[in-house]
Amino acid sequence: MEVIFLPYHKKYPEQVFTRDIGFTLGQTVFIAEMASDIRKGEQDVLKLWLEDEELSYYNIIGDRIEGGDVIIDRDTIYVGLSNRTDQEAAEHLQRLLNQFTVIPIPFKERYLHLDCVFNVVSPEVALIFPEALTKEDIELFGSRYDLIEVSKEEQFSLGTNVLGIGNKRILSLPVNKKVNRELRNWGFEVIEVDISEIIKSGGSFRCCTLPILRETT
Repeated sequence: MEVIFLPYHKKYPEQVFTRDIGFTLGQTVFIAEMASDIRKGEQDVLKLWLEDEELSYYNIIGDRIEGGDVIIDRDTIYVGLSNRTDQEAAEHLQRLLNQFTVIPIPFKERYLHLDCVFNVVSPEVALIFPEALTKEDIELFGSRYDLIEVSKEEQFSLGTNVLGIGNKRILSLPVNKKVNRELRNWGFEVIEVDISEIIKSGGSFRCCTLPILRETT
């Protein structure tokens, strides 16, 4: 695994949350259309880097979408609907990616992005904060995954926003003890790293990373 740092710019105070500026399918990076004024322009830093590296990307223009609302599991793309990502963006993706099934997931907007309340950690297991989701979507997720429910206390410290790095290894905050215990019970190796200062700004491990290459099977 190679870790790449994008250039830092003072005019982008939330640039640490790299996930939101795009998402990746196979060898194509989709560049997001940022909803928040303070974040507009961050995606241009990514585009310049991709062009320098001669990597392909698709620029989503006109429909609001942020990467924290996009969760990809094999041939399914879940798109969270909030004040950051709209229904038109989900429909745009479905037209572009007819080999995938795009499923819009509305959730309570105060939780910012879908990956703050739902996260797929393996083909069989997902983390979920049910309070933020509709009954219908909870049932949908329950039919597809074994669900680890995150408590209100650990959702506040972004217990859902872990990062899988392959081979059932997951980065998680030490403070989220129940989540970490449940993940270990399901056979995951949980690597505890304290980035509690970062979560004060509203994001955690998944929010701070953007995969550039992703397997689709």
